[in-house]
Amino acid sequence: MQIDPDDGDPVNLTPRAQALLRIVIGFLFFQHGYGKLFGALPGVTGPSGPVPLVSLIGLSGILEVFGGILILLGLFTRPVAFVLSGEMAVAYFYVHVHKGFWPVENGGELAALSCFVYLFFAAAGPGAWSLDSRIARGLAADRVSVRPGPE
Repeated sequence: MQIDPDDGDPVNLTPRAQALLRIVIGFLFFQHGYGKLFGALPGVTGPSGPVPLVSLIGLSGILEVFGGILILLGLFTRPVAFVLSGEMAVAYFYVHVHKGFWPVENGGELAALSCFVYLFFAAAGPGAWSLDSRIARGLAADRVSVRPGPE
């Protein structure tokens, strides 16, 4: 909480910080999925080809590209974040956990962190600067302007 220097009222920065986290993780997730789908896998030094779409890695690439874009824009944030949280939980247990118990040992830190960040967005919503909030404001304004008149 900060104080607005203009009028001295308290300013809640939480929705803005939440939006910034949403935008950054959406952009990073989009990049990760784009690399999977179009042949630039993270950590691969040489050129690699695109993955087959009908595979687990292809499905994860599709979810990450389109889910990342939707999260970045703040559109359908809660349901998309819930799906992406599940995707990251599956990725952790399918790819990482057999390499060791601790995430730092098995290389699953980012999958585990992403899982819980998306779970946070599924519960808390998109924050400021989202299409979800713009749509909600528009629907609220429509409800106010369409009130029945006195009889």
